[in-house]
Amino acid sequence: MHIDALYRFPVKSMLGERVEQASVTGRGLLGDRAYALVDPADGTVASAKHPRKWGALLGLSARFATEPDPGAAPPPVLVTMPDGTELSSDSPATDVALSDLLGRPVRLTSEVPPGSRFEEQWPAIDGLAPAQFIAGTTHAFEGEEPVSVIDLAQMASPGTFFDLAALHLMTQATLDELSGLGDGSAFDVLRYRPNILVAGTDPGFAEDAWVGRSVCLGDSARAAVRMLTMRCVMTTLAQGDLPEDRGTLRTVARHHRREIPGLGTWACAGVYADVTGEGVLRTGDPVTLV
Repeated sequence: MHIDALYRFPVKSMLGERVEQASVTGRGLLGDRAYALVDPADGTVASAKHPRKWGALLGLSARFATEPDPGAAPPPVLVTMPDGTELSSDSPATDVALSDLLGRPVRLTSEVPPGSRFEEQWPAIDGLAPAQFIAGTTHAFEGEEPVSVIDLAQMASPGTFFDLAALHLMTQATLDELSGLGDGSAFDVLRYRPNILVAGTDPGFAEDAWVGRSVCLGDSARAAVRMLTMRCVMTTLAQGDLPEDRGTLRTVARHHRREIPGLGTWACAGVYADVTGEGVLRTGDPVTLV
């Protein structure tokens, strides 16, 4: 097995950048989700998982002005707007432009507000998530579809903008399997926003066998695979050259529902992991299960 591609997303829910080399620290892939938009009224962290409010973020892309350094504050990010205009995170005009685009006041920041939460809309797809979880977290509806409020970074280091865990891995085999099962949908890796795409595995949903094991990445980095990745409405939204397509998520819910201990049965693809050994990763580096 080997690393086929590395991805980081400097601003949560915006399009990110593919890189040939990246450091892995205890907080994940360096620079990943270093920034987010925050609603100053209530501290909610903007996530395209609530498409009506925040789906426009997937029409923006972000890249670092300079490479981030381990142990240092993240450098400014450059945000490309839909008209091609590029704005820097250190300019006061950026918050104004982003607020105008989204139709509500927002603040682009690298500082995570205490008690941060995000919102997630549940599309009407059978088998997507446990009904008890959805009912217990619902605070609003979009039409007939419930919207949950969920605490941020429940499995990651405090003060990070991750939804759940610090590192997200996926295999090309899973994308190929879903492509074979789906009815013409495009299962592009960019829909799923992993940090590490792994190739050279056995066919099928290869990551299923990784849960509870360690993965050696390159020369020294290591990750402990904690759980399968639950999939959400964000994977169905239009982004880049990909059209909106709920069929992609419906395929996962039909063909790959898995029990996550203590959390119920979810539609899953990919795995979440904790970083247990730091290092520098490069495209083509070996991946080994321990």
